[in-house]
Amino acid sequence: MNRFKEQAMKIVFMVAACASVLAVFLICLFLFANGIPAIAKIGPLKFLLGTVWKPSNDKFGIFPMIIASIYVTGGAILVGVPIALFTSVFMARYCPKKIYRPLKSGIELMAGVPSIVYGFFGLVLMVPLLRNTFGGTGTSWLAASLLLGIMILPTIIGPTESALRSVSESYYEGSLALGATKERSIFVVMLPAAKSGILAAVVLGIGRAIGETMAVIMVAGNQARMPAGLLKGLRTMTANIVTEMGYATGLHREALIATGVVLFVFILIINLSLSLLNRRSENAN
Repeated sequence: MNRFKEQAMKIVFMVAACASVLAVFLICLFLFANGIPAIAKIGPLKFLLGTVWKPSNDKFGIFPMIIASIYVTGGAILVGVPIALFTSVFMARYCPKKIYRPLKSGIELMAGVPSIVYGFFGLVLMVPLLRNTFGGTGTSWLAASLLLGIMILPTIIGPTESALRSVSESYYEGSLALGATKERSIFVVMLPAAKSGILAAVVLGIGRAIGETMAVIMVAGNQARMPAGLLKGLRTMTANIVTEMGYATGLHREALIATGVVLFVFILIINLSLSLLNRRSENAN
């Protein structure tokens, strides 16, 4: 009887694992089957390097959206990663027990807040503040980067804290025994030891930032042109898809799906880069 239960659970686990792989495969199949022909019709260079997006004139250049996605994601990483890293260090090594649970609960709550709520926050508070401080409309690359920097915090903090806690305490104690200060022990010994987990957390944050849509639409200005400055509006690839997919037909619709293919390739490159970094780190050790 026990053996039968074990075999049954093994089958259940295998089916769950296969379902996940099958879902990814079907997504890839749908995207590439619909997107690659569109890229071929438009022309790979015209599609990827074209600077004009005017579907009414059959011009489908997504280069401005690619650059905008890179800029917004890069800005979010510059804002979010240092804050998330220091927060994780505080929670893992400095946080008093009395405030740990409320702080942990608050961070977990941030992860559950819908992106549209973040978008309202950015539109009502951040955009007017930037407009009054720096001028312009307020809806800009800066607003999108700041908002995404806030949104990716829980995505990075959780895995980073877990990575720090998984490092053997003997590393920390050995560093102190050699005369290092507490801060030096954490930043010179503990953080490098948890590097693979921290990199994985950062990649998750990048994936969240580059794939975010609704919040970005509300604060980025949604202008399909080359980014002209930190305080100017722009449109990311995800915003481009959501904005126009509702009424797109024919080649226009196929071009939007092809934009999703480019976005999917971006995520694959990011994950591949993480794998290469981890492999190089393991070989170096």
